[in-house]
Amino acid sequence: MAELSKAGEDLIKARLVLVTGPSGAGRTTAIRALEDMGYEAIDNVPLSLLPRLLDGPAPDRPIVLGIDTRNRDFSTSALIEAIDNVGRMADAAMQVLYLDCTAEVLLRRFSETRRRHPLAPAERPEAGIAKEFDLLGPIRARADLLMETSEMSPRDLRAELELWFAPRVAGRRLAVSVHSFSYKRGLPRGLDMMYDCRFLRNPYWDEELRDGDGRDVNVQSYIAQDARFEDFCTRVSEMAKFLLPAYEAEGKAYLSIGFGCTGGQHRSVTMAETLAQTLAEGGWQVSIRHRELERRGLT
Repeated sequence: MAELSKAGEDLIKARLVLVTGPSGAGRTTAIRALEDMGYEAIDNVPLSLLPRLLDGPAPDRPIVLGIDTRNRDFSTSALIEAIDNVGRMADAAMQVLYLDCTAEVLLRRFSETRRRHPLAPAERPEAGIAKEFDLLGPIRARADLLMETSEMSPRDLRAELELWFAPRVAGRRLAVSVHSFSYKRGLPRGLDMMYDCRFLRNPYWDEELRDGDGRDVNVQSYIAQDARFEDFCTRVSEMAKFLLPAYEAEGKAYLSIGFGCTGGQHRSVTMAETLAQTLAEGGWQVSIRHRELERRGLT
């Protein structure tokens, strides 16, 4: 994930957020959510008109632009050039938000809604999804924020956007998102830092704790009996406390930290809860996402 190039204080000013990503990943939901936060929303603006849109006095409120492969003059090179041109403008503070999603989930969404894919209206949706991934690959690599929406409901997406993009006020600090996940289901996309917890004592092997999760004090106590647990927590917390001010000074507005274990239920959840509490007590703005618990409807 690319870091923001502006200093942190630039985030207080009116901003330009460019939202893109594959069809079906939630772009329309994101634009409407940002509009509800006070952003001026402009969807499917032709890339050739983007410089003219930004010409003139600075806007009195932030702007969200929606751009995807259906734009009239869309091309990968044209969008990258537009991003570069805006980045060179002294008064612009643009962030590129890329909404990502797995091909399997996109296919399911198209099947459920019975929609044709815009890049393959006469073919099966799989063909359009593959074409769009190829077109958007370089854009994805240039994004300031990569947001994985495969496991998100529209409500979840709105909540995540509010955390990162609600208009900031002076003194507001870098926002931190702490994740737990299962290695069996792959790595979450967009993590800045990641820790493997599979070396810790596993409550799964205790039948009384197997059905619980890492938010349960009994599960936490069981894991804490591992002689390595306290030292691990201390080292992770100290590393975060050391790095967060540095990232904030460089203008980064958000940071994602992940903890993984075998099932994403006990050890990773305990570590995510522990670090989130430590950072919150230190005055950082923190949110928690437990991917596997969310899938089971336990959050």
